[in-house]
Amino acid sequence: MVLYSNKMRETVLGLLLVIVSGTAIYAGGPWPQMKGHGYFKLAEWWTVFDQHYTDAGMVDPNVTTGIFNTLFYGEYGITDRLTATVSGPVFSRNYMNNLKSRTTEEIIVPGEAINGVGDINLGIKYGLTKPGSKYPVSISLILGLPTGIASGGSQGNLQTGDGEFNQMIRTDIGRSFKVGNLPFYTSAYAGFNNRTNQFSEEVRFGAELGAGFFKEKLWANIKFNSVNSLKNGATAETVSSTSIFANNTEFNTISFQLNYYVTEKFGFSADYTEILSGEIIAAAPSYSIGVFVDL
Repeated sequence: MVLYSNKMRETVLGLLLVIVSGTAIYAGGPWPQMKGHGYFKLAEWWTVFDQHYTDAGMVDPNVTTGIFNTLFYGEYGITDRLTATVSGPVFSRNYMNNLKSRTTEEIIVPGEAINGVGDINLGIKYGLTKPGSKYPVSISLILGLPTGIASGGSQGNLQTGDGEFNQMIRTDIGRSFKVGNLPFYTSAYAGFNNRTNQFSEEVRFGAELGAGFFKEKLWANIKFNSVNSLKNGATAETVSSTSIFANNTEFNTISFQLNYYVTEKFGFSADYTEILSGEIIAAAPSYSIGVFVDL
């Protein structure tokens, strides 16, 4: 009879939160919104997985687990160079299937699920260069508020948030240009995420390339994101079981996204993200579909 360890279950079930709260819904690159302008998006993001990357980067099986998040992202221009942002899961469902014996099919641990709000991120972005600059550069401060459920279910191993307050400083640089008649843009970012509650700090970086088609009604982009833990926080042996969620997680992902403008201000988006490599992270792709308003 095969039984997954409590430590493994506790680690796996909260791994996806770092993707949701850290990378999946940040947008905008180095371009602040103009004063009074905004961008708002509501999306459904989900993934289901039955295997994960270990702390050694190997792939191990786990009880089938899923998370479904209804995400909101918003930007609003306070001035032409200062933009306020808010993002996070307004509704999150985290579940695990029954844990069964591989030999007898006996249910060892019944499946469970929790529902709630996730961790909310508040940010401010400032354009270091003037609007219209050939190479725009911005700097952002993003605060991760522990508004989600840090310990749910009968074993305390289901979460909609990680229970820690983090502060990330991020800088972006970009460029827009044309190839023939097609408009293109590219951007890159680097950031440092300071975390509390004995979680390890992180270094993050990524890049994006996008292009507009059909008179800019359809925009397609490809993104690369990397999260790297400094591994300077507490370990599983020195913190409670609920504190190890998403700690020391590392991953490299590639995303493909389409944004289609039905009108000048309203459109639909679709996103597919694949994990290229990782540690303490789900080994499965994620998906997202949404609607947006671009003022």
